[in-house]
Amino acid sequence: MVAVSFNADGYDPLDPNGNITIRWDVIQANDDSTKDVRLSIINYQLFRHIEFPGWKLSFTWPGDEVIWDILGAEATEQGNCSAFKGRQLPHCCLKEPVIIDLLPGAPYNKQVGNCCRGGVVSSMIQDPGKSLAAFQMHIGSASSNGSVITGIPTNFDLGLGGYTCGDPLQVPPTKFFEDQGRRRTQAVATWNVTCSYSQFKASTAPTCCVSLSAFYNETIVPCPKCSCACGGQTGSKCLMPGELPPVVQLQHNEQPKPVVECSDYMCPIKVHWHVKQSYREYWRVKITVTNLNYVKNYSDWSLVVLHPNLRNVTQVFSFNYKPLNIYGNINDTGMFYGVQYYNDMLLQSGESGNVQTEVLMHKDSGIFTFREGWAFPRKISFNGEGCVMPSPDDYPRLPNTAHIHAPISASMFFSWLLIIIIIFS
Repeated sequence: MVAVSFNADGYDPLDPNGNITIRWDVIQANDDSTKDVRLSIINYQLFRHIEFPGWKLSFTWPGDEVIWDILGAEATEQGNCSAFKGRQLPHCCLKEPVIIDLLPGAPYNKQVGNCCRGGVVSSMIQDPGKSLAAFQMHIGSASSNGSVITGIPTNFDLGLGGYTCGDPLQVPPTKFFEDQGRRRTQAVATWNVTCSYSQFKASTAPTCCVSLSAFYNETIVPCPKCSCACGGQTGSKCLMPGELPPVVQLQHNEQPKPVVECSDYMCPIKVHWHVKQSYREYWRVKITVTNLNYVKNYSDWSLVVLHPNLRNVTQVFSFNYKPLNIYGNINDTGMFYGVQYYNDMLLQSGESGNVQTEVLMHKDSGIFTFREGWAFPRKISFNGEGCVMPSPDDYPRLPNTAHIHAPISASMFFSWLLIIIIIFS
């Protein structure tokens, strides 16, 4: 098993524009014209993870290759292997195989390092040790002449909405650590496939919205109308209060379509930012994330916030927090995520379908103010998806200060009256 590896051409895991890389390592070429290949799916994204039901990797063989055996994963279909004779048939004979991760608890003799998490891959921030998935294949040719496999597959696809994969690019061979880092070995050859993400390709509409409130104003600014969809719109599905959610029957590795609570904004996820209190040197914010989707739990969720005062975060209650200094010294972006086994699972819509925390921030004497909506975030994203923000014109305002002019005017009146009395006395 190989737990840690690095690439000689060097990838920066803190790249704010990080992608997912599929790495094809030829471990060895065998005398019988077969090859042993290790595939790795590496998530270089800071805060976008792959959640259940996970990745479904597919590709197209250049010739008549077959997968004789596989460890750490499995092909969803074997295909037609009738051309082969003998006791053991290939694991998969398809021209375009679809491969999925094994589930946790898979037999030990079927495992390799970094496998068997049901397709779930963490982001770099939440759990770097689980931001890599891997499996190993023993591949050969279906031709009877025992021809040597020379090319690698094309048309790679992660089976995840929003991702587009490029062509394989040969890079310097991957080097692996062994014996607790005292020895390094390397692959015979390595190719990388880069898969980039687009929120517009993932969904035709947003999936998250933001509402706002503050202690100094009774107004609660709701999510903008039709943030994610409009009630009654074709394709939108919602439930009125009192209605029961439908029974969802899905095949393995299939994502359910959202069934949300009927509202003016029709979003599966709502984030509420409440300016709760103001102290002499600190101010407190309460953040609530509500799941309005009746058919989905969100595992290992994350919330990324852009706010100028995040550089002065003093304490975060009941969430994990890490600053994202992705632009040098500009520390105005941070990532909130759940505490493992406590609130890292955002449950389906209902009484328990929310998670919340409070954040204590020090008042920066140079920039701190409650005026002009400064206390509210500039941007928020949930699981890497941008949330729809209310218009700045609708933000809760400070109370009207016109009444403070009255005592000033009275003071001036009595001053003039005193002067008149002195003059005419």
